[in-house]
Amino acid sequence: MLRNRITASLSAMAVAGALTAVLPASPALADSPAVTPICASEWSPAKAYAGGLVASHNGRNWRAKWWNQNNVPGGPSGNWTDKGACEQSEGNFVVTEAQFEQMFPKRKPFYTYGGLVTALSAYPEFANAGSDTAKRQEAAAFLANISHETGGLVHIVEVNTANYSHYCRDTEPYGCPAGRSSYYGRGPIQLSWNFNYKAAGDALEIDLLNNPNLVQNEASVSWMTAIWYWMTQNGPGTMTAHEAMVGGHGFGETIRSINGFLECDGAGPRQVDNRVRLYLEFAGILGVDPGPGLRC
Repeated sequence: MLRNRITASLSAMAVAGALTAVLPASPALADSPAVTPICASEWSPAKAYAGGLVASHNGRNWRAKWWNQNNVPGGPSGNWTDKGACEQSEGNFVVTEAQFEQMFPKRKPFYTYGGLVTALSAYPEFANAGSDTAKRQEAAAFLANISHETGGLVHIVEVNTANYSHYCRDTEPYGCPAGRSSYYGRGPIQLSWNFNYKAAGDALEIDLLNNPNLVQNEASVSWMTAIWYWMTQNGPGTMTAHEAMVGGHGFGETIRSINGFLECDGAGPRQVDNRVRLYLEFAGILGVDPGPGLRC
């Protein structure tokens, strides 16, 4: 059975109570040269790391095997998995912190630039494939869609609490171990449903099925779920949003992959106009031509 992802913008959710679902993951992207990941935020002895969280230390990214604190990555505790060499984030991500702040002047403090940069370690090809133009266009497209979904990175969780108990599909063999009302929309992409928390968690090596609150409590995890969707899910479209931008299909195809049923082909022109407006604004901040195919 198709898992149609129909994510309304948060404003639409508040008005219409729209629900969220998902299509199966898209086919694997074509093989491409390995990209060195950007370094996650530097490990801190004062921070507690849940299993699956990532930190950098001595020029390498490390993933926590389980909850730990003050255990040095690569040290005798064995609490960390070495994820390989990484590049320092400064100058390697096409969006600077100053540009990020310009894009999101009213953002909630939860949505940090450092959390976004740390999340890049999960998918090194994100905004890092093809020409410099393609990289900047993809970053602008992602952040424009995220801005639309969250009201400028203001909303962290779904605003319509009446929907919360709806997102547990009992037919899944793993059920809803965190509780029937625990799989509501969270994060930049408003990750919803128990099967999506399971799929995203499996891909990211983080147990989100049992610990869904990580998406609203850990900035890097929240950003990772959005990048996971962007990189791996077709949604209502025929390609991932990443494929749409890297392949030159245009910003409009990213809208189709995120919310095509509710917005494309004349279904929601005001929502499409707002996404396009944000994309043009962010492309201008990044100094890149937005390219053709802006609408779906």
